[in-house]
Amino acid sequence: MNKINKIKKRIYEVIEVAHPNDVLSKVCDIFLMTLILLNVALIIAETFDLPAQIAAFSHVFEYISVAVFSIEYVVRVWTADFKYTQLPPARARLRYMRSPMAVIDLVSLLPSLITFLSGNFIVLRLLKLVRLLRVFKVNRYTTALRDIAAVFRRKASQLISSMLIVTLLMIIASVMMYDAEHDAQPEKFDNALSGMWWAIATLTTVGYGDIVPVTVLGKIMSAVIALLGIGLVAVPTGIITAGFSEQLQQKDSEDPENRKHFCPYCGHKLDK
Repeated sequence: MNKINKIKKRIYEVIEVAHPNDVLSKVCDIFLMTLILLNVALIIAETFDLPAQIAAFSHVFEYISVAVFSIEYVVRVWTADFKYTQLPPARARLRYMRSPMAVIDLVSLLPSLITFLSGNFIVLRLLKLVRLLRVFKVNRYTTALRDIAAVFRRKASQLISSMLIVTLLMIIASVMMYDAEHDAQPEKFDNALSGMWWAIATLTTVGYGDIVPVTVLGKIMSAVIALLGIGLVAVPTGIITAGFSEQLQQKDSEDPENRKHFCPYCGHKLDK
């Protein structure tokens, strides 16, 4: 391996998730995570009426952030052949550019770049909110989002089935409530979509109170649907909770330090 490739590999090691003994990589991870969190805080701060000095500082900080994130993106594309060692360098870079994290990196940068080119920080204000996607860059340095994604993939069929049942109940409830309440309060239940809004607020037990039944039939239906919602809406929550429990048990069983506490044949945890 020549000197350039050694430098390139070292850069790849630094920008990837840090190994336990790689101090420079840890520093790089902490710096990038801090910069991401500061960007999110800055986006929130921009919703307030800021003094002119702070507003000017936010623009400068945005320039610096975009420069850093742009360099990071280019470096990650450049070193992608170390990430996908089974592919030729050009194909490895293309594969990385199509990966979800690379897309997030690029999309979160584009609004700021377009705004800079336009020279107007008022125009494309809504487009700049896409910068919030930068928060997902933290996923590189923590397993939390990956665990959530793994749970949703594992429980996808069960979640889809339960959500389908809840959706069908919402549709049925919205149409029935529209039929029961339309004549009594046509300004509230003017169509089935108004009934759908009421059904969502009722089944999720939120109960905003902006649309409520006034007829006897409507109140009876509302009580029945609210009771059904307590059980049905809780089903997806239970599925996700069970998924997280299974995910944590699996991670514990795969941990070399904890593997000895699990049965090698059935996978159940052993008493210490």
